[in-house]
Parts: sequence; C-alpha cells; structure tokens
Amino acid sequence: MTYHAKSEFMRVMIERGYLADATDIQALDEALKDGPVTAYIGYDATAASLHVGHLLNIMMLRWFQKTGHKPITLMGGGTTKVGDPRSARTSVRC
Repeated sequence: MTYHAKSEFMRVMIERGYLADATDIQALDEALKDGPVTAYIGYDATAASLHVGHLLNIMMLRWFQKTGHKPITLMGGGTTKVGDPRSARTSVRC
C-alpha cells in the first residue's frame, strides 16, 4: 500500500502490514487524526473457542488503544443476540 498515513494508528497498521485495502482510507485517516475514535470487536459466544485468526483483531485493538483511541471488546450474550450470520468471525467498526 502506498498511502501515506497522517494518523499514528493508520501509519502503524500500514507499516506492520495489517491493512491491505480500505474504503475511503483518507476519510478514515482524517477521523483518526482529528481525535479519539471508538471501535469494537464482538465475539460470538456460541463459538467453541477463539482461534489464531482473532489475534490480528485483538492486536489491532491494542494498537488502537496505544494511539489514543477507545477500544471495546464484546463477548457473550449481547453479541450472540445480534444474530451475526458470520458465527465465530469478528467485526471491527470505526
């Protein structure tokens, strides 16, 4: 990716290879640069366990926190009640 990030979070994500593509990366980068943003990851409580694929999302949220933003992790009944058709997958929303 050749985009030159303005926010620390996007710079870290690109440098570490966490981000391959994004819709309107400039608007996302501007929002992250302008002030604290809240993001969440929800885990489906009906899944048998977490797996290595979840590690990337957890690491991203940790960097989100390290760069001054507010991460939220949801586990349990609330996530299951939403009815996520992706089952054990996670979702990140900024």
